[in-house]
Order: sequence, then structure tokens, then C-alpha cells
Amino acid sequence: MENEYILQIKEISKSFPGVHALDKVSINVRAGSVHALMGENGAGKSTLMKCLFGIYDPDDGEIILNGKSVRFETSKQALDAGITMIHQELLPIRLRPVMENLWLGRFPKHKFKNFRLPFINHKKMYEDTFALFKDLNMEIDPKVWVRDLSASKIQLLEIAKAVSNKAKIIIMDEPTSSLTENEVNQLFEIIRRLRSEGVAIIYISHKIEEILAISDDVSIMRDGRHIGTYAAKDLNTSLIIKYMVGRDLSNRFPPKDNVPGALVMEVKDLTSAITRSFKNVSFNLCRGEILGVGGLVGAQRTELVESIFGLRPLESGQIFINNKEIRVQNSRQAINKKLALVTEERRATGIIPMRSIKDNMLLANIRRYISFFGLISEKKGEADCEEKIKALNIKTPSSKTLIRDLSGGNQQKVLFARWLLTEPDILILDEPTRGIDVGAKYEIYNIIISLAREGKSIIMISSEMPELLGISDRIMVMCEGRVTGFLEGKNATQEDIMRLAAQFEKYEEKISA
Repeated sequence: MENEYILQIKEISKSFPGVHALDKVSINVRAGSVHALMGENGAGKSTLMKCLFGIYDPDDGEIILNGKSVRFETSKQALDAGITMIHQELLPIRLRPVMENLWLGRFPKHKFKNFRLPFINHKKMYEDTFALFKDLNMEIDPKVWVRDLSASKIQLLEIAKAVSNKAKIIIMDEPTSSLTENEVNQLFEIIRRLRSEGVAIIYISHKIEEILAISDDVSIMRDGRHIGTYAAKDLNTSLIIKYMVGRDLSNRFPPKDNVPGALVMEVKDLTSAITRSFKNVSFNLCRGEILGVGGLVGAQRTELVESIFGLRPLESGQIFINNKEIRVQNSRQAINKKLALVTEERRATGIIPMRSIKDNMLLANIRRYISFFGLISEKKGEADCEEKIKALNIKTPSSKTLIRDLSGGNQQKVLFARWLLTEPDILILDEPTRGIDVGAKYEIYNIIISLAREGKSIIMISSEMPELLGISDRIMVMCEGRVTGFLEGKNATQEDIMRLAAQFEKYEEKISA
């Protein structure tokens, strides 16, 4: 039986200070298959893959590749052995062109007869990149700088880089987190082609529907242990959730008991100063209300809330809080007006990876902890930090732990705590559960509903329609920078949201017809 496996991970264990991340995990992967890896945040999925890819050195256990025991000390060794990895957090070199990012570390060189010269062959690099993108049906300019790409295009670039390595094992850690529906279908076509060529795909995702659609085998982890490996055809959503969280979650959303009250915020005819962004957006928000904001990619939802928070310029429009017009031109003014913003990208605009949980948590309200003499009160800061760690159930051995060592769900809780320490009245949450597993999502939902119950007003952007329907009191749908309609959360359907999200596209089709 062992001969059919291209990869065998045998009883791998790994510990960090105060955390036992992996406990004798064993997983077998067949060549030419898609092997999904699922589990709650902190279950050890990414840690296991980093042990395989040479980023972490396992404390115990064995990795067998093509029947031979291997131990990679660096990711370069793993790449040379035919293993590549698409990481969840994308860290490209943004100030260099796409093609240089694609061939980094393996640039084509000029040749003279049979000699390889120490000069980069940019013409060949461009031609190879163009040919690869054409083969993968990706529309990306090889010469454009990465900083000018959207998040979804950067994700596609990382996928193309993995394919270009001609690896026999490709690890994909949340590869669709930034992709549109068409791009997801495009990725699945690439995966199916790779599978037919004998490539093994290890696919980490929290999206159960994706797992059931693309996988052959599914391994589920919980609390650093391997729970079991199952044929995807024998699984369904309820079973996966049950195995992942160790309990039967018949309802993916907690019961809502918040009651919206009086009008708190009114936005009138808000128009961005940036061309082709949002225009004439109007809505209102009540005390204790959760207002969901839905829409397709390019709906300008993030741009809207960042403008309300003072991060982007406005051309016109008015914002009223408690019947008083406010002017917000920067984040400090927004905080003073009792606004808070949990941004869409944790890594890029949220956490400071090399600082502790406490440093990250106190960041937005640091003035509160500065004494008369200009010194930071460590005692007061520590007390507030510990209180939030307990209140939000943040899993960490200490407030001094580097935030980069936490799971994505716990990092997100730290960001919630950061803004709660500013004592806001209105919280703006931009994709608050992106890249978070079903168990951690449930905890985040509980936090959101609890805040609404306490009288906080919530604006929540989400691209997951079940999430909008399960959490929101009302749903505002946008399309191409315009508000296309409002729905009552309890009566809305996914079809209603999609119809409004595509309304302007349909309108333009009628005009062109």
C-alpha cells in the first residue's frame, strides 16, 4: 500500500514556547490526487506544511518522499526535491515587475555557445512568462509592477509561480481567499490538469463547498492532532463541521438577540474624490444594528468604508452622527468621533508581525497609557490587554507572544480588542472572517452579536452571502460604486443579494443590446 503514496508524513510533532502545535500527525498523499487539509484555526495545518516545506524543523517524526526518508532544513531544499508552496499570506516584491517575481532565484541567463553568462536574459524571461500565462489562461502583463496588481491577480501570480516550478507536490494554503468566482473556476481547471499529469495537490481551505468540489481525499485536524482521512465523496458539510470542531453544529450562526434602536449614523450622497470609485452613496445605521454590506469584486465597498474612516478623500456628501455633521480627514479624527475600522487585510494593514500581542492591542489607543511624564504605563496596559484576552478568548500563552505566532482567528480577535479599547460607538468590519475556519468564525460571530447587544452599531462588509444572511439585521448591496438596494436580513435570500449585486451589469447589457 505504501508504494501508492508519493508522500508520507509519519507522527510529526512540533512545539513552540507554551504551545504544542503538532502531536504525532500522520498523513499519506497519493500522486495525482487533490488531498484537502481542514481544521479550525490553530489546528496545526499550516504548521504541518511548514515542517514539510523546510520552514520549521519538526521535533519528532519522519517525512518520506518517493519512498525515501527526507529532512529539509530550508525551503530551497524542498523546492529542489519537487515540493512547492503557495502561502496564505502573500508577500511578493511589490516594487519589481511580475516576471521578476515569477522567476526570482532562477532568472534565465544569456548563453554564449555552451557557456552560461552571468547576465539576466530579460527577453527570454518575458517570453517564458508570457507563454506560461497564456497556457494558464491568465491575463497579466509580465512587465507591470506587482504593486499595481489587485489582490486576486497577485494570488494568480503565486499560483503561476508554483506551476512554473514543475513540482510534483504543490501545497496551496487558502489559494482562493482573494479570487473572484471566475478566477476560482480557472484555478480549479489548473488543478484538474495538474492532477491528470500526476501532480499531488495538498489543498488547505476553510471553504467546505470548495473542498467537496475539488478534493479526492480530506484529512481533518483538530488541536494539533490528525482526526482522520476520508474520501471526499463520503463527506458532506455537516460531517466536516462535526469532525473539525468535535461537536455537531447544526446551525453555523449563533442566535441573534440584538435589538436595533434609534438612528445613530446617516450618510448622504457620499462621492469619492477618486475617479471610477463610489458615487452618491446614502444609508443610515441604528444603535445596536448590524448592517451587512454585500457586492461583487469592484463594488467599491472597502473604498467606501475607508473614506468614512478618513483614509481616502471625498469629493462630496455628508456624514451625520447623532444628528451632527462630522468631518473626518484622518484616522485620529475618526477615533475621536468614536469610529473604529478592522481592515480587510490582516497582514498588510492590521497586525505588526514582529511585535507582541500587547503592543498590537494597545496601538490605536496608546495615548491612554502615557503618563504625565510621557512614559507608557506598562501596568495599566498589561491589565487592559489581559482583560481583553480573557473576554475574547484569545488563545495564547502570554500577552508577550509575538502576534505572528497566533492563528489567523486569534490574530483577528487581537484586532477586535485593539479597537474595543478605543471605546467606539460604531465598528466597521471589513471581511472580518476572511481566511478563518468555521469554529473561529462562530466565535467572531458571537463577538459581533454581543457588541450589537451592548448597543454598538456594526457595519460589516462580507463577500460570503451565508454570512451576510446569518448575521445582518439589514443588508446594503453595492455594484460598481453604487447602492443598488437594501434587504431585511431575516427575509433576504442569496438570490436577492446576487440580483442586486449584478444589477448594474444587467443594466449595461440592456443598453448595449
